[in-house]
Amino acid sequence: MEKLRVLMVCMGNICRSPTAEGVFRHLVREAGLAHRIDVDSAGTHDYHVGQPPDRRSTHHASLRGYDISSLRARQVQRLDYEKFDLICVMDWDNLEFLQDRCPAHHRDKLRRLMEFAPAGMDEEVADPYYGTQDGFERVLDHVEAACAGLLDHVRSRLA
Repeated sequence: MEKLRVLMVCMGNICRSPTAEGVFRHLVREAGLAHRIDVDSAGTHDYHVGQPPDRRSTHHASLRGYDISSLRARQVQRLDYEKFDLICVMDWDNLEFLQDRCPAHHRDKLRRLMEFAPAGMDEEVADPYYGTQDGFERVLDHVEAACAGLLDHVRSRLA
């Protein structure tokens, strides 16, 4: 049985995308689909390669029951476009960055994570890095809502 592979992407892979990886991995596990769905995260830039998630991301995620402390930042690699079935990007800028580098025959894999959120929510998961603690809570609110919709989408692809 082949696995469906999902990659979460933001700029540095220390705030939004590891949070999304942790939340989606949790939902996949709760749904009993860990044997069918792989989840990873990466950044478009190499600013933080090898580093753990931002301590604020780790802290706020843990308050909601998600442990992302063991994750380490990495940069998107060319092989990722082939390896992953779905690449969920946190914002328009990083989506454009990936579209510019993605082989044409894999561009249909690129999606904004918020496409899977309920109608009326923001189109992006805003970068909390230079903001206040509230920004990290907003990231979780957006990611949780979008990942629930993403799980429904992925389930339909597994059927």
